[in-house]
Amino acid sequence: MHKSNYIILLLVFFTTLSWSQELSNKQLEHLVETYKKDIRGPYYRIKWFCKDGSIREPRDPCPDSIGGGIQHASFKESAINLRKTNHLFFGDILAAAEKDAFLDKTNNYSRLKQYQIGKYLASVDDGWILRKGQYYRGAIQSEDEEAWGKDFFEWLLKNDNLLQSNYYLIRQALKDIPHNGDSNIAQLMRSQSKIISEEYVPFMDLRIKIHGKPEAADVDAVKTFARKNQSKLSTNLKRDFGELIETMEKYYAPIDFDKLESDLKGVSVINEATKKIMAFIQDNKNNESSASFSSNIANILNTIRLHINSFDKSDDKLILLDISNELEHTLLSQLQDWKTETLYHNLEKINTLVCAAMGTGLLENWEYQAIEEAIGSQLAKDELKVDELNDVLSVARSAVEWSASMVKANYQKDVDIYTAFEPLAYSFIDDRVRSSIALNLGETVSELGSFVAKATNINNTVMSIGNQSAIRGLNPGYAKGELVVVDGNPDLVEVSTNKIYIFEKPPADLKPVAGIMTVSEGNLVSHVQLLARNLGIPNAALSYENLKDLKKYSGKMVFYAVSNKGNVVLKTEDDMSHVEQNLFSKQQRSKNVIAVPVDQIRLDKKKVVNMRDVDAKDSGKLCGPKAANLGELKKLFPDQVVEGLIIPFGIFRSHMDEAMPGENKSYWAYLNDTFSKANEMQSEGASEDAVEDFQLKALEKLHKAIIKMPLDASFLKDLKSNFKSVFGDKIGDVPVFLRSDTNMEDLKEFTGAGLNLTLFNILDEAEILNGIKRVWASAYTERSFKWRQKYLSNPENVFPSILIIPSVDVDYSGVMITKGINSGNDDDLTVAFSKGAGGAVDGQSAETRLITEKTHVLLAPARQSDYIRLPKTGGTKEYIATFESPILNNKNIEDIREIAKEVRKKLSEESVNNQAFDVEFGFKDDKLWLFQIRPFVENKQAKSSDYLSAIAPKLDKNLKIKLSTSI
Repeated sequence: MHKSNYIILLLVFFTTLSWSQELSNKQLEHLVETYKKDIRGPYYRIKWFCKDGSIREPRDPCPDSIGGGIQHASFKESAINLRKTNHLFFGDILAAAEKDAFLDKTNNYSRLKQYQIGKYLASVDDGWILRKGQYYRGAIQSEDEEAWGKDFFEWLLKNDNLLQSNYYLIRQALKDIPHNGDSNIAQLMRSQSKIISEEYVPFMDLRIKIHGKPEAADVDAVKTFARKNQSKLSTNLKRDFGELIETMEKYYAPIDFDKLESDLKGVSVINEATKKIMAFIQDNKNNESSASFSSNIANILNTIRLHINSFDKSDDKLILLDISNELEHTLLSQLQDWKTETLYHNLEKINTLVCAAMGTGLLENWEYQAIEEAIGSQLAKDELKVDELNDVLSVARSAVEWSASMVKANYQKDVDIYTAFEPLAYSFIDDRVRSSIALNLGETVSELGSFVAKATNINNTVMSIGNQSAIRGLNPGYAKGELVVVDGNPDLVEVSTNKIYIFEKPPADLKPVAGIMTVSEGNLVSHVQLLARNLGIPNAALSYENLKDLKKYSGKMVFYAVSNKGNVVLKTEDDMSHVEQNLFSKQQRSKNVIAVPVDQIRLDKKKVVNMRDVDAKDSGKLCGPKAANLGELKKLFPDQVVEGLIIPFGIFRSHMDEAMPGENKSYWAYLNDTFSKANEMQSEGASEDAVEDFQLKALEKLHKAIIKMPLDASFLKDLKSNFKSVFGDKIGDVPVFLRSDTNMEDLKEFTGAGLNLTLFNILDEAEILNGIKRVWASAYTERSFKWRQKYLSNPENVFPSILIIPSVDVDYSGVMITKGINSGNDDDLTVAFSKGAGGAVDGQSAETRLITEKTHVLLAPARQSDYIRLPKTGGTKEYIATFESPILNNKNIEDIREIAKEVRKKLSEESVNNQAFDVEFGFKDDKLWLFQIRPFVENKQAKSSDYLSAIAPKLDKNLKIKLSTSI
């Protein structure tokens, strides 16, 4: 078929689709390709758009009598409908947009962010959907776009709260939305170098340099390269090199102080911010040393942010923000000239860059204060102890991660949507990070990490990659398996139990794996992290650069170990020592298998139980530990624990004893026959994969059958009666949580955290009754089965009970471990909190703190962009999160200390050997509510492993290092 006919057919296909239906990613891919090949892209025709709302033909301009108008392209019907079905805005024309609609606040500013992503794609992919449409004359009028942009920002900046809570996003938008004859020159430089390297491979090394460690000397390097390769370059490549050199010369041009002074005179108010900028201009026209010059800029960026809302006029704010972006650009081009010779100079530079990160929106002010206090206070000393230096390194690494996480928090959701149909979009976040202070901060912290590694002998051995000081162990353990490096959405990856995975971020519902490394570690107390800690799965954090460097090893068999001091070993199977090979003998690995105790289980109790009538002694007998322990807590803390109902093991088992449709046997017999058949297959020599495949298919059938299972009439009557008496209202009028609570959870060596289903805030009676069956059935999902099959010797003996509790619409919620996970101190507390309900347990980027008896240290701020609340009408309602203030206040922290003290005191009879606890709780109007408590289970084998102890460095705690030491 002729190409033009194919394009016409595709356009007909897309315009005749039922546009009430959301387009699939495959359909979006096709649509993008058709736009790329169309001389008008997503546009239809040029029209006049008049002030009175009328639309006229190109040769019939809007008359002055109706207010005039502007001319630009209209959109194809496919592009218009795409906005309705998928909320996607391809080829957006600013002059055609309503300000409120473009800001798109109700969708977390998605349309504005899509405009930025679209501009990025156009810069790296020859116009992207406007590959040919960019030459469609008159489609976009630059002067109208710029006028609209200025008007948009002056409107936007009237809202002080919006600017305070979205400072980073608004500064970024100023770089992309035309409003002052400006352009995102840093992004242009990177995209031009990328395009050249793809056309001419020998340029790749220079392109990597420009992307990873840019400096002014790159201009001469590119000129020299172009001159030496002149004879090999096509006419187009010669033009591309000329454009890149011109862009780079603009990028590295010295700051224009006269222009800066002129811009500042446009501000109508003189205050601390404008005075500081004017003093900077006067003091630096002759330029100072890079360190002092950069430090001055960082302070001004900080000052502008702190004082921006003291200006009443939005046009004053716009001028100041543009100056802020201009100063950031100057700072980025200057930083490579700032060389650090001593430890003091390195810490000074880190401190300056952290200040600049706050000034550019990558960090919030309260976060900056926490970091500056930890690092800045050390600069007054002559020398540091090893522990102090390691603490500084930890805080500095955190500053890098928090900064990068701010970019992800703002853009990840929209980037993920675009990446699903346009893979090039995935690099947008990396591009933003590289064009920010975070790149230089990361480099400087990496230098500190290398210095500390040498000084303290905490060296990683991770293949042969560079910058290994960014790698740090989170959980001790060792593993052998195929290495899989996932540079993209982890939720699309089907994981295997015998492989080692490197993710950019850990998936919330991770199935069992041999080992894991992540760029974004989530939080210390998420279910994924707790499972890894419990089961001795080696777990470490690394930088995104490390991930990219390790991609070449993906698919190789490797050995991976993390010591209890946090150093990491990753080597190929061929490089394993004899000792390391012996770790994987059958005798060594068999120690991990655990049996679910069923000798005391009570299946005779077939009535709904009031949670007040159980305590910790009933765990594993009448019900699971969630309900038993919460019943115990209700006795100990009656005002801080809700009422509850329990559907015990016996009710589940009585339903499982009924006939399973189409099987001529009961559900329970079908379950046991499945495991018996699997054992037979194993004894007959069937492969592990074949046995697992058989079990998964059989359990999937059981899962579906349980969901369709009829509920016993006497049970329903009993449940409804208890609902009324315990919750004070009939079923269907009280929103509740349904929490799976199995006898496999909280065993001495197995936590089972988060493996089965919890249903949030269900109100409708039919949904509650169906939810009971869904929770029962969740014990037989693939993920739940794989975790327990891997670590339990008798997985067929898993019994689910259900805990039903009324919903509490908490303001924020989270998890507390009654010990310092990182510090190792049993008297400390590790807490992680997110806004809304269900906080921290599913791997959200939560506010994490180490709380000691008298102090509290911020380990990580929240970077979760959304959260849920629990309306009285049932279900959940999603809200947008911002980060300008901490989640926990001082009263909350004091309440946490107090509740931890009471938990330790009142549960001391049940605990042994200083047992730590994992507590889920939340705050509503500053009142603390307890939702769950369980033992905190760590893998003793991993912690006591002779091998892991052998590879851990021996630290001299008395060692002191002078700040004057060369770095």
